[in-house]
Order: sequence, then structure tokens, then C-alpha cells
Amino acid sequence: MIRGKLLWMFPILLALVFSAPALGGSMPVKMKRQGNRVEVSIGGQPFTAFYFGPEAPKPYLHPLRSAQGVVVTRGFPMRKDIPGESADHPHHRALYFAHGDINGIDFWSEAQVEEKTTEVAHGVQYTSESLPHGRTVYKKLEEMRGGKDSGTLRASFNLVGPDGKAIAEATQAYTFRGDEGVRIIDGEFTVKALDAPVKMGDTKEGTFAIRVVKALEEPGGRMLKSEGAVGEKQIWGKRAAWVDYSGSVEGKSLGIAIFDHASNPKHPTYWH
Repeated sequence: MIRGKLLWMFPILLALVFSAPALGGSMPVKMKRQGNRVEVSIGGQPFTAFYFGPEAPKPYLHPLRSAQGVVVTRGFPMRKDIPGESADHPHHRALYFAHGDINGIDFWSEAQVEEKTTEVAHGVQYTSESLPHGRTVYKKLEEMRGGKDSGTLRASFNLVGPDGKAIAEATQAYTFRGDEGVRIIDGEFTVKALDAPVKMGDTKEGTFAIRVVKALEEPGGRMLKSEGAVGEKQIWGKRAAWVDYSGSVEGKSLGIAIFDHASNPKHPTYWH
């Protein structure tokens, strides 16, 4: 929801859904901090880790695993030793929240040397890679709590421009759940202005993203949106309440769906 000019809240649900027998009850979620990351396990099995240190310009979750332990997100650029993986778009850090134009600063891509492209969505050209780059700088781990059927992680950050000054505060909150066949993440992201209003520009680079493993990309994988359209050409730049990737990874049939919360600004959102 939007409160005045200063606070934008983006509650977004990411569901990782896999083909499995009848689902059982929720499993316990545990969290353990290791330096600048928090490791998350569900039912005693590793699920993901939240990285928030200064090694990267923004925080991210990496890797994401299915209930069967299959990794469903690309390893690059965190890992560079996986055969056959693409090495494009080094800012695609598995799962993350970022935006390409906040007060004229790019918090999405990560370096001036990255490729600069212009694409068209709903009749308008979009790009933000030519903007100066900012960083999402860690402030505090506000909450880290496991539980018998869910776990919650909340951290606060400053959005810092190339001049070293913070233009806004940001909070990233995640709730993790799972059972024997499903993994679910609820994400809520708050951006709060500091000394002046914050404007999030209308650009193709944003805002909540996941980079999947190659086996789920087209043509091997299948993309489906809530209105029934299939394939990237029918989904890119179009509105949808959710988009699903499905396919076979390491011999396992599985899928990943991202749901745009109905209370989000401009719901249903456009998809990249």
C-alpha cells in the first residue's frame, strides 16, 4: 500500500511449488546466522541463505531449493564453476528485491560496464542501465525467528547513492514455510524516504526478481501467466496476477510461481 509520498510497501508472495504426493503438515523452520548471511532450513533440510554483506551491492537469497533438495536458481555470479550456466547479467543474484530508477539512481544493475539495452513494453521504451549506480547497504538484522510451522527474517538497509549519501531506508522481510512437497516465501518490502520524497521510476529493471536454472528457461521450460498465456513473448511486458515457470530439473518435475499481492501498487503488475 502507499501512505502519503514517503512510504511504499510491497507485500509479494513467492511460491515454489513442486509435483509431489498429497501434502502433509507444515515443517519446522530454523535459521542460523553465519557472518553476513542467514541460513534457512525447513524440516531439517537446507532451503536457502540470505546474503546481506558488503560483498554485493544488494542483499539476495541464494540458492533456492525444492522440497526434494533440487537447486532451482542460477548459481552465477556467486558461483562460476557450474558447467553450462550462462554468465550474462551478473546482477541476477538468484532472488532479490531492487529497482532500476529510484530518484534517478540505479539500484538494479551493478556496474557501469554491464551491457546497456533498451526494450519495449506496453508501447514504451525502458532502460535504466545508463543511470548512476547505488548500493543497498546493510544496517541491522531486525528479526530472525524460527518456528514449528514458519520462520521470519527481517533486515533494514540504507539506499545509498554514488555520492555516499542515503536517500531512503529499506526493510526486507521474509516468511518461510514448507511441507514435504512445497516451499513458500512471503516477501514484504518497505522503502521509506529520508529528507526528501522518493520517486520510483517506471523502468523495466525491477522490482522483485528470480533467475532460474537453465533447465527452466525456454525452450526447455514452460512459462504460464494467470490469464492463460504461454511463453515469454506472450508474457513479457504484459499484466498478470502471477507467472509460473515449470519443467524438469535433474529429473524432477517442479515449478516456481511468483504472485503479485492484490494490495500492491498498480496490481496486477507488468512482468519482465
